Amino acid sequence: MTDPSAGELLETIRAALAPHGLFLRGTVNFFDGEAAPMLADGKPTASVVLIGNIGGSLWKPFDRWREHETDRGGTDPLDNWSKCVIQPIADAAGATAYFPSDPPWQPFQQWAMRAEGLQASPLGILIHPHYGLWHGYRAALGFDRVLPQTGKVSVGHPCDACVEKPCVSACPADALAARTFDVGRCRAHLRTQAGAVGCHTQGCISRDACPVGMGYRYPVQQLRFHMAALSL
Repeated sequence: MTDPSAGELLETIRAALAPHGLFLRGTVNFFDGEAAPMLADGKPTASVVLIGNIGGSLWKPFDRWREHETDRGGTDPLDNWSKCVIQPIADAAGATAYFPSDPPWQPFQQWAMRAEGLQASPLGILIHPHYGLWHGYRAALGFDRVLPQTGKVSVGHPCDACVEKPCVSACPADALAARTFDVGRCRAHLRTQAGAVGCHTQGCISRDACPVGMGYRYPVQQLRFHMAALSL
């Protein structure tokens, strides 16, 4: 059964995340005998709560943080910022924090599919029925108790109703020709002159072609940041 105080705990976490443009995205409760990550004390996790951004919600807080870092946040600034922001919140909540950038690698996409009912788009990014391709997951908090659901579980796959698949045809690198994302083709295109003035500067053209959730499109600066990371 859900701990009656769990609702208060989640509200406290939600309030702590809000100034950083982060949200509680969904909850996964693990059944007895099911594979679950370990807590810091070595016991199996009962629940994980996903934390992430919606649209460009994190960009201004993250960019302000980078301005005050002498090394601009290091080689992985977004990962470093996520840890700086989320780890203290996890500690205050008595939770174990898991980050996508840290081993042992946790199945964040599987958790997100289970917590919010999402499915993968042709780009490999999980598509949300409201936010489209403009969202992400920055961490998860593990607890030793069962927690109530956070976030809205979606029904159906937005791509099923999309006949023309503009994300596939729009790609200038044909990186989606096989209906799976070819990272090598994408990176090779980004290194060309056409890629430099196109996707590298304005963001992924295929991602931009998706009609779902365009109101949540990332700001240009954030798009350039992600494309620069992809081209490395």
